Amino acid sequence: MPKKIRPFDTFIFGSVITLVLGGFLIFMSASLGLLAQEGKELSSIAVNQFFLGLVGGVIALLVVSFIPYRIYRKYALHLYVIALFITLLVFIPGIGLELNGARRWLNLGITTFQPTELLKIGYVLYLGAWLSGRRGKALEKPSEGLLPFAGITGIVAVVLLLQPDTGSLLVIGAAGLAMFIAAGARIKDIAILALVTIIALGSLVMVRPYLLDRIKTFLDPGSDPFGSSYQIRQSLLAVGSGQVFGRGFGQSVQKFNYLPEPTSDSIFAVFAEEFGFFGAVILIFAFVLFGLRGLWVAARTPDMFGGLVAVGIVILVVSQSFLNIGSMLAIVPLTGLPLIFISHGGSALFLSLASIGILLNISRSKQS
Repeated sequence: MPKKIRPFDTFIFGSVITLVLGGFLIFMSASLGLLAQEGKELSSIAVNQFFLGLVGGVIALLVVSFIPYRIYRKYALHLYVIALFITLLVFIPGIGLELNGARRWLNLGITTFQPTELLKIGYVLYLGAWLSGRRGKALEKPSEGLLPFAGITGIVAVVLLLQPDTGSLLVIGAAGLAMFIAAGARIKDIAILALVTIIALGSLVMVRPYLLDRIKTFLDPGSDPFGSSYQIRQSLLAVGSGQVFGRGFGQSVQKFNYLPEPTSDSIFAVFAEEFGFFGAVILIFAFVLFGLRGLWVAARTPDMFGGLVAVGIVILVVSQSFLNIGSMLAIVPLTGLPLIFISHGGSALFLSLASIGILLNISRSKQS
């Protein structure tokens, strides 16, 4: 008699689909502002998001949700190396695409692809496989715990800093640290990592002027209203204009020639202007519920590999989303990170939904 397939977690599935479908609607609204700024046809903006991101991503989610997650442990190193190799292709002229001084995209002709999204998944899978292979008190030895972890993460850090993509590095670092802690890392090692991270970030701010400008803007949003502070000031105007219940769907004013990147970095500001404080709270609460449910699944997964991968995927989604929202509210410095499930980027949405498919498959094995 064939083994019965357990259902995946419907709460996670429902919350993600709700965010994706609602996100596509607000993306379409924000796209009107992009049309005003760049004069593009709506179809050329939406086709990638709809067919590759929404339709392709949901199909990928469903397909991946039926692939036993333990298979990834066997090939985790291969996936990690392949993801690193593809990410390094951004530095090859003619293949890599440079925008605003950053080399983060691959030019595929009909569309562009940011391989960092693939690297996030490869990193989480390999780190989960490596950490789950530590037995007993192995992590207490620096040579078997802290140093290899720093090496695995450090390779990713170098590649991302060369692009540069500090925002994605913060997200990957948060996921890696959460997995390291969940695996049983010593408090001493966590403190060492925190100290090294603070020193490294401080050094980066000193040698990269644009990072220093973002810190100054965060500390004083009115310091350069027509320069480095422009985006955050326009974002706060949009959020404030939404008041309690918002202007209404499609009625944002700031998306027209005011907010930079209304379909990407600034899409939360468009959302808050149209749906107000009430809508913004619901959106934030949706990400919180997703995160809590994902960690609940991780805690009830019968094997360490599945639990760690679940933690990594959840932290990737939640940390990036909150960094985006926080930057639009001037709670954290600007990061340039898009809002997951909502911002423009068909390939990014596709891979995000595929990673949720992995999480859903892990949820099939959770203990009762």
